[in-house]
Amino acid sequence: MTIYIKNARIIDPANRRDEFGDILIHNGIIAKKQQDLVRKADRVIDAAGLFAIPGLVDMHVHLRDPGQTHKEDIFSGSIAAAFGGITTVAAMPNTEPVVDNLQTIQYILNKAQNAAVRILPVGAMTMGLKGEELSDFESLHKAGAVAFSDDGRPVENTKIMLEALKLAQSLNVPILSHCEDLYLSNGIINESDISLRHSIPGTPTAAEDAATARDVALAASAGCSIHICHVSTKTSLDIIKAAKSAGVRVTCETAPHYFAFSDQCLESMDADYRMNPPLRGEEHRIAVVNAIKDGTIDVIATDHAPHTDEEKSDFIKAPNGVIGMQTSLASAYTCLVKPGDISINRLIELMSVNPAKILNLPYGTLSEGAPADVVLFDPGIDWTVEKDRLPGKSHNTPFKGKKLSGKVVMTICGGRIVYEE
Repeated sequence: MTIYIKNARIIDPANRRDEFGDILIHNGIIAKKQQDLVRKADRVIDAAGLFAIPGLVDMHVHLRDPGQTHKEDIFSGSIAAAFGGITTVAAMPNTEPVVDNLQTIQYILNKAQNAAVRILPVGAMTMGLKGEELSDFESLHKAGAVAFSDDGRPVENTKIMLEALKLAQSLNVPILSHCEDLYLSNGIINESDISLRHSIPGTPTAAEDAATARDVALAASAGCSIHICHVSTKTSLDIIKAAKSAGVRVTCETAPHYFAFSDQCLESMDADYRMNPPLRGEEHRIAVVNAIKDGTIDVIATDHAPHTDEEKSDFIKAPNGVIGMQTSLASAYTCLVKPGDISINRLIELMSVNPAKILNLPYGTLSEGAPADVVLFDPGIDWTVEKDRLPGKSHNTPFKGKKLSGKVVMTICGGRIVYEE
């Protein structure tokens, strides 16, 4: 299929490109403009007023497949991703069964062949996510695992964590670390005046900070790289910033809910504002925004974690986690670009260029010859998030009822139009 996009504002930070122009897609790749191909194009799209950006790479997603497909599955999750402009998804391994074996890796890859977007498995660091025995990194990586993580819980054994870092380094594959001290993490929301006033168990920021310090120290001592997942606290960001300045090979991510909301939302006793790490106080939300601005944070991921309405109906008993793929680009544009905290170019680095680099993937660019992952984004559309109208099986979004600016109007993955407004 040949698609010709004309009159777009092309934003391609990987090539330092921000200009008005045209994009030709032919046989699944970004092609050099040729008049004969333009004339014979199957689809011509006038993108005047639209941004043309590389497809987003979400390196932190829970698809619940296999094992909990009533919440989400590879197909429904891929459609949710396409709606949000995401063309590559890294699926976390806390499924049932855990992604610690070749059969489960193959199951994901086989099912993903018919998905709307690219689904790539993340392998479990330890067998059964129990933190006791490393999985077979080499065979899982050869089979298709693009990273390793025990996300959902930390690797408590320091010796095993260090061995994992060294083994991943030898394979040139990233470790995605869930930093949480389980001895301190006994609550269901942030420890604050809100948790005290409502007599709800709270988790102190130290639970994240202590674990972040440990894992950064391990990476520094071994000379290995490490990626810290879902950072939500000022102290963790200070630790990461100092480590980067000292030459430690550490990268990190946050998610839109950590720069869009504070724990004041929990006054509503609505479990759609419950996730792990929990929403923090306003000073931490501001610290996350500042860390995005100064470059400490490398990636905005979603930590998309679907749960049913029934599960989320009881604030105390509800599982942690919120969905995010459908709203991530629009929420980040609304909260960060429109107020002038960062440019649209910087946002695309955070959501496409940098995660592709960390995962060693050939995406996040509109270079000639690159896979044709292109998103058309209309910055002029304002829309209100109606949770029941979002694609995907679950609706537990903290952005429900929120007015967002900017909307994906087309997603092209590998030269195929997989979503169109």
